Amino acid sequence: MRGRMGTQGSPVKSYDYLLKFLLVGDSDVGKGEILESLQDGASESPYAYSNGIDYKTTTILLDGRRVKLELWDTSGQGRFCTIFRSYSRGAQGILLVYDITNRWSFDGIDRWIKEIDEHAPGVPRILVGNRLHLAF
Repeated sequence: MRGRMGTQGSPVKSYDYLLKFLLVGDSDVGKGEILESLQDGASESPYAYSNGIDYKTTTILLDGRRVKLELWDTSGQGRFCTIFRSYSRGAQGILLVYDITNRWSFDGIDRWIKEIDEHAPGVPRILVGNRLHLAF
């Protein structure tokens, strides 16, 4: 956690709540586009290209509380299963992303649900149809 130091030398949190969400789905469905769309998001993953995971954070104000959102973008590649379990720890939700202009990406959602059932049971899921701008 980044922030200024408190009176006792401990860091002062710059948020009231921290929410971690994973973006999963096939390659080329726009998960990276979702990540890049965060307004003031700062990429904090120095290993993004070596391990297939990248993430951004942003802080929003919700009902007078500062909520820090972490969005983790998985690569959508086959080795996903081997690293998913560790990245899903502590996640409050999983966004299952598909490209609305690509039927195959929607058909692949069942496979992602099976992976989530196996490696992250109980984590809430949201289905996200992405790339509406390409449909017209």
